[in-house]
Amino acid sequence: MSATELVVAVLLVVGIAGIIVPVIPGLLLILGGLLLWAVDLNTSSGWVVFAVATTFLAAGTVVKYVVPGRRLKAAGVPRSTMIIGGVLGVIGFFVIPVIGLFLGFVLGVYAAERRRLGPVAAPPATRQALKAVGLSLLIELTASLLAVATWVVGVVVTG
Repeated sequence: MSATELVVAVLLVVGIAGIIVPVIPGLLLILGGLLLWAVDLNTSSGWVVFAVATTFLAAGTVVKYVVPGRRLKAAGVPRSTMIIGGVLGVIGFFVIPVIGLFLGFVLGVYAAERRRLGPVAAPPATRQALKAVGLSLLIELTASLLAVATWVVGVVVTG
């Protein structure tokens, strides 16, 4: 394993961790690591691996917004609720680093739904919003793992 491949492997691992704990820009680290490897290798097979992995990342990014958004719309959770949850998540991140992002988002969604629907109907709507966020994270993680697997195959084939 070359020094570049070792650096790329570290970037990919940190990128996957950044997807699970959204403090680090995971997709950007993965994409940057793959680009570094393709530039260092500078062969057609390296660029094909980069293109395939980038396609996985791009498709995952699109799907992670479309599918959960449709599910939320079908469940009747408005976009304004998600925006309020997102804003409070960002605020929570600065108040309580890392954990505050999740707590702020959940509390924001719950508060918006409680205001909109009342105390009885707010918990089910909040659960739907949390399921959508979990699905979004799972989609992004799957796309990232496919991109990393593509790189691993590329390293084996070119090495």
